[in-house]
Amino acid sequence: MAAALSFPIIDMSLLDGAERPAAMGLLRDACESWGFFEILNHGISTELMDEVEKMTKDHYKRVREQRFLEFASKTLKEGCDDVNKAEKLDWESTFFVRHLPESNIADIPDLDDDYRRLMKRFAAELETLAERLLDLLCENLGLEKGYLTKAFRGPAGAPTFGTKVSSYPPCPRPDLVKGLRAHTDAGGIILLFQDDRVGGLQLLKDGEWVDVPPMRHSIVVNLGDQLEVITNGRYKSVMHRVVAQIDGNRMSIASFYNPGSDAVISPAPALVKEEEAGETYPKFVFEDYMKLYVRHKFEAKEPRFEAFKAMENETPNRIAIA
Repeated sequence: MAAALSFPIIDMSLLDGAERPAAMGLLRDACESWGFFEILNHGISTELMDEVEKMTKDHYKRVREQRFLEFASKTLKEGCDDVNKAEKLDWESTFFVRHLPESNIADIPDLDDDYRRLMKRFAAELETLAERLLDLLCENLGLEKGYLTKAFRGPAGAPTFGTKVSSYPPCPRPDLVKGLRAHTDAGGIILLFQDDRVGGLQLLKDGEWVDVPPMRHSIVVNLGDQLEVITNGRYKSVMHRVVAQIDGNRMSIASFYNPGSDAVISPAPALVKEEEAGETYPKFVFEDYMKLYVRHKFEAKEPRFEAFKAMENETPNRIAIA
C-alpha cells in the first residue's frame, strides 16, 4: 500500500487571497492526477458538522446496530461456507436520503424530527459547496462559469442530489469481507464527511491502494464518471474502496451531486481538440447510464463508456438501454 503523504489537501481559504493561483493549481493537479482531494475551511461550520456526526452515530446505535449484528452473523457464516459469496458482500449499514429533485427525508422511517431537520440543513450547505466546487473546476478547465451546473440540470432544470449515510462497524474477518468493494462513482461530484478517527477509505493510484487520510472537519471530494465524460478525459473518476477494520465503527456521509435523470451528458465542445474528434467520450442520457451502472458497478468503467460509444455509432439519433 502506498503512503498518503502526498494526498492533495486544499485549504479553500487560500482561494480568497494572494495564494489563489497556487491553490487553484493544486486543485487542477488533484483533479488531473488523483480524482480525489480533501478540502479544509470549506465554509460549513464545525458546529454543524459536529452535530451531524453526533446524531448520525446516535442513530446507528439506537436504530441500526442490532439489525446489522444480525446481518453480520449470517454474513460471516455464509462467507466462511462460500468464499465466492463473501467477495460480493459489503460490511456496511446504510440508508439513502434523496434531496433533489424532490426530498424523501420525510418518508424515511426511524429518523427523529431533529435528525431530519439537521440533515436538511447539512444538505443545503453541501449543495452550495458542490456548486462552488463545480465553478472552480470550470475556471481551471477554461469553461464559462456555471457550465457544469447547467449541464447537470438537464431539461427539467434540477440535478439529482442525495446522501448515503453509512456505518462500517468492526469486522472480525476483514480478510473475508470488504467494507465496500472497489468501484468508481457513476455521477458528478461527491462530497464525503468521514470519520476522523477510523480510517478505511482507499483509492487506486498508479496501481497501488492509497489511504485517504481521516482529518477532522474536512470534506473529501471525488470525481464521478460524468465529469470524466464532460471533460473528455481531462479529469478522471478513480476506483476506490473501503477496507473493513477490526476496531472502530467508521462513519461515512457521502453526498452525490449528480446530473438530473434527463440530462444529456457529452464532452464539452471546448475540451475536444480537432484531432480528437473521433476519439471523444460518448453522448448519453444520465438515466440510461445509471441503468447500465447498477448492473456493473463493481466492474471497470471503460466497458460502460465503450458500450455507449458503440450505441452512439450504431444509432446516433437514439441512445437507450433496452
